[in-house]
Amino acid sequence: MKAEHDCPHSSAVAGLAREVESLRRTMATADEVDRLAWVVADLAEAVDSTTGGAPMRVPSWLAIEDDEQTTRPVLEDLVGWMGTVYLRFADAARTLPECWLWHPDVVEELVWLMHAWLAAYQGDTAGVRAVGDWHDRHRPGVVRRIGDYARACSLENHLPDRATTAPIVPVRDAAAAIALWWAQARDDRAPAPTDDQMVAAAAEARRARTGGSS
Repeated sequence: MKAEHDCPHSSAVAGLAREVESLRRTMATADEVDRLAWVVADLAEAVDSTTGGAPMRVPSWLAIEDDEQTTRPVLEDLVGWMGTVYLRFADAARTLPECWLWHPDVVEELVWLMHAWLAAYQGDTAGVRAVGDWHDRHRPGVVRRIGDYARACSLENHLPDRATTAPIVPVRDAAAAIALWWAQARDDRAPAPTDDQMVAAAAEARRARTGGSS
């Protein structure tokens, strides 16, 4: 086994752990202690990833392959896990909109949270610390964001006359000009938006405000 000074990550973890303990002894604020404790945990995870097995790969629902043979198993696994684990928490059941499947951002959050739970309870790095991290940090964060993403939404909002289309990247046709400017003249003024781009941006802003109607 290598000595502590042979591993920069281990040395950093040990140093921060000592700082956390020092803050506790000097009656530091709870926020400061919590912040440093999370930093220690994150660095410890980095050390674990360099010494343990390959990390669990997490599929992204937003960038998943457009193939039903790929998307269906992800949702089937997610639905089963939500019934067994996620919705057992009262705040999660209270904030999950009935139309959650129609919200790709909500599905994305739930997919990674499920994989974080699997890693904490069943993965190579499973253990008390990982489980505590899931309960203290990961799950509450997802619950809070889901409540923000689809606040007061319902299935009726996804009927044909109300349904929204996929968001459009604003003024994406300016990307080439911006790329050229940043590559060759970033210290000069940026290219001015064209009249067409101004009109398109205004139309997209109206569409976003009205829920998808231009």
